Amino acid sequence: MGHEQAPNTSFRLSRRDVLLSAVGMLAAGVGLSVRDSLAGPVTTDEHGDRVQTVPRGELPEFVRGKPDAGRLYRFATEHAGDLEYIPCFCGCKDIGHRSNRDCYIKSLNRDGSVTYTSHAST
Repeated sequence: MGHEQAPNTSFRLSRRDVLLSAVGMLAAGVGLSVRDSLAGPVTTDEHGDRVQTVPRGELPEFVRGKPDAGRLYRFATEHAGDLEYIPCFCGCKDIGHRSNRDCYIKSLNRDGSVTYTSHAST
């Protein structure tokens, strides 16, 4: 009767594996904080609306956590050219808005970022 050895099921990480994992997690964390730091601060414009410039594809802080508002702001960004042909009827013409787009987007910037206004989120 021979003695059979049970297979070695212990799991060992080499120093290299641990180091690569740590570097990967650090890089992911730095990437997230760099992306968040690209968003400008929320300020208030001359009409009392909150304004924030963020990288294209991101939403301003004042609509985060508000799913319906987020969908509307995404739509406004993706269809900004179309919204320029739709008038706004809330009376914001008096503060310089020329179309429905202006209720969401203060400017589309050369660097690809978007400056949003909170006018439509209130």
